[in-house]
Amino acid sequence: HVQLVESGGGSVQTGGSLTLSCVASGYDFSRLYMAWFRQRPGQEREAVAAIDNTGSATYTHSVAGRFTISHDNAKNTLYLQMNSLKPEDTASYYCAAAKYILGPSMLDQGKYKSWGRGTQVTVS
Repeated sequence: HVQLVESGGGSVQTGGSLTLSCVASGYDFSRLYMAWFRQRPGQEREAVAAIDNTGSATYTHSVAGRFTISHDNAKNTLYLQMNSLKPEDTASYYCAAAKYILGPSMLDQGKYKSWGRGTQVTVS
């Protein structure tokens, strides 16, 4: 069972930056497919970015060019560098992991079986 713990959330002004981290345990991190999702107030959880076990990343349109997903296998850690933050980025951000992904889309939350508890990001 993969366990995930997020950190790095906080409050930031519009245009600012934050880096979220997610430490994974319980499985060979280098083999995991991992992603960030977020849930904005009053809305359903949505995909933000995902990265496969080769380092290939994909982003949802609203964050492409502003956010960067990466991982450090030596530290068992997933990151989300968020730049040029906007008030609409305010959300709880969740880390997710999958041991395998079937099909072309890594942004489908149904494909992820392990989830963290989330970290809050507030942009004002």
